Amino acid sequence: MTAPSQPSLAGAPPPERLGRALASPAGVLILVPMLVIAAGVTVLLLGRSATRDASNTMARRQLAAQAVDVQHDVAFALDQADPMLASLRALADPALPIDRVAVQLHDLCVGRPGVANVSIAFPTGVMRGTFLDPASGELRVQETVPGTRTNYSFTGGAHVAGSETTTYDPRTRPHWQLATQQKQRVWMPPRTFFTSHKTGLTVAEPIYTAGELVAVTTVDFDVTEMSAFVVRPPFEGARTLVFASDGTILAYPAAQVPEAAIKDNRLLRHEDFADPALEALFAAIGGRTLGELTYFELHAPDGDYLASVAPVGGKRAGIVAPLDWHLATLVPERVLLGPTHRLEKQSLLASGGALAIALGVALMFAWNLVRMRRAVRTAREHARSAEARAKELGSYRLVGKLGMGGMGEVWRAEHRLLAREAAIKLMRPEALRDPSYAPKIRERFRREAQTLAAMRSRHTIALYDYGVTDDGTFFYVMELLDGLDLDKLVRFYGEQPAARVIALMTQACQSLAEAHEAGLLHRDIKPANLMVSRAADEVDVVKLLDFGIVHTMAEPLALAQELVQLPAASEVTPSGRLTAAGSVVGTPGYIAPEQAVGVAVDARADLYALGCVAWWLLAGNEVFPRPDEDAAIRSHALEPIPDLRARVRGWLPVGLETLVVALLAKRPEDRPASARAVIEALRAIDVPTEHAWTETRAQMWWAENKPPEKPTKPTGPGVSRTIMPQRDAPADPGPTLRAKL
Repeated sequence: MTAPSQPSLAGAPPPERLGRALASPAGVLILVPMLVIAAGVTVLLLGRSATRDASNTMARRQLAAQAVDVQHDVAFALDQADPMLASLRALADPALPIDRVAVQLHDLCVGRPGVANVSIAFPTGVMRGTFLDPASGELRVQETVPGTRTNYSFTGGAHVAGSETTTYDPRTRPHWQLATQQKQRVWMPPRTFFTSHKTGLTVAEPIYTAGELVAVTTVDFDVTEMSAFVVRPPFEGARTLVFASDGTILAYPAAQVPEAAIKDNRLLRHEDFADPALEALFAAIGGRTLGELTYFELHAPDGDYLASVAPVGGKRAGIVAPLDWHLATLVPERVLLGPTHRLEKQSLLASGGALAIALGVALMFAWNLVRMRRAVRTAREHARSAEARAKELGSYRLVGKLGMGGMGEVWRAEHRLLAREAAIKLMRPEALRDPSYAPKIRERFRREAQTLAAMRSRHTIALYDYGVTDDGTFFYVMELLDGLDLDKLVRFYGEQPAARVIALMTQACQSLAEAHEAGLLHRDIKPANLMVSRAADEVDVVKLLDFGIVHTMAEPLALAQELVQLPAASEVTPSGRLTAAGSVVGTPGYIAPEQAVGVAVDARADLYALGCVAWWLLAGNEVFPRPDEDAAIRSHALEPIPDLRARVRGWLPVGLETLVVALLAKRPEDRPASARAVIEALRAIDVPTEHAWTETRAQMWWAENKPPEKPTKPTGPGVSRTIMPQRDAPADPGPTLRAKL
């Protein structure tokens, strides 16, 4: 075996000489076998006791991991209270028709792990809520008026299933009294459901308007159902249960509910099960306070057990006091030590064989050491080559990443032959890891590219190409814009002249008109999705972006909502888009009233949002500035339109004011019929010469606010160069490049 030449060891310090000698093939031939033999003998001597300790440690780790999973999953189930109560607030109006409310109450419960029922009760004694029909097992909706209850079924659509007399009055229930007394969200102690005999947990929240009680909303959680997917035993033969510190058993899937508890309709106690291991567990717990994960070694009449007890829940979902719940897992000792006994018998034979094999492996390792060094050098060269090839995507060369979102990432790229700059959006591999959501994400990505490809208006961002790489990565290529969005235009430079607003809105309507006439709804019109840019020698060119939640008017609303319910759906995205599961898709500050309540919408919902954009440009703020999304949605749905002229400091033509107010009409039929009609109305506005936004004036504005020629250190998402303020503007807001993800 020939080794590569090594530098002379003469004059080298002793540690260096020793290190080089051990790293040589001859040193490996001597050192590795010696180390393997020493390690093998040590393992052989310690194996018997170590395997026993390892089994015990492994069991404890699995129990600890299970406890963490349960804490997360139960908290996730309880955290549904926030979005569900928010949805119920939007329905807390006795004037809303019961048929529409019934459908939304029904849909609000479907697919929610652990959620049993929801209800809305009014001070008049009227209550609307869901219930599980014990006879058919069907989830139904009821409306209780003092003295009468009407049930609604959902087989083939919502319809009346029957009515009956009742003495039920929600105002006498404990949750109503406690919620109205404390005037805030309250969590009730666990109770037993009357029909199913299962343990339940109720959260109630009063709703006040101008200090007057409007309604009390509730969400009921079925602890047994909520626990079913989190109390799977980690070992065969193990048993898992959820209990409260006072000894109440909340969920015990391994045992049947005792008849005595069903007859008395009461909460379960550990004494009800006559389980020796359960009795030993609670005897060991005694009166001690349970905190973090605790282990017990139990000696029961039916054998010895290792038990773990961990807290569940905590201060989650608006719970003022922590949930006093615990997860306990009982593992028979024979289950833990069975593999250990078998391993002890096999370890002697395995250790001897391993020593012989290790000697041969050491010889092979030393022999191939030189080859491995050469292979490392080759691999490094290949890695550098692969990195260079990774920056090539078809005919485009990726220059730099502009930004990254939950579904994709955007790169600035150049065409290798044409030297044309473009923006390439790639679907991130991480977004496809969950196989249950991957088809929806691919479909959303495909629909966005297909929609852009079908648009021909120069005011819709242009799509150049679409495809799939060799490794399965979806991408499409679009134009790289030189400008800034209307959100930044107002934030950096303040309210815009009315004449410029007319010009910008006219261009935006041209893009919307094409989309609407093709049967497409954008559903997320807002300032951040409208770019004002430069193209060659033209300025103030408007481009409409982000068709990610586009909706075809011909398809059912439920299908369109399903396409935008991604794994992170049911949350407010960083850009402010609300995609709460069940009804609302859009941005709260720019959402049409009919879109806010989750009913079917048409093109006039986009026109409403466009009116909000015009308001933003003219007044410098939103129509209904609110501290949170729920308040904004309610304002768009219920509050009258403020006085626009009182908020605009400059010249405002009557025609533009009238048009903006018409676009913001609460009822769709009171708005302009189409984007084409809005264009005609904008062009009909008389603009005096002294206020006109001419080409010369626009060119002067862009010359005074010229952006950098080349982007520097992009840190945020983008498909555009963002103009930086040059005068009378706030400090540098951040990135010079931005991508619509």
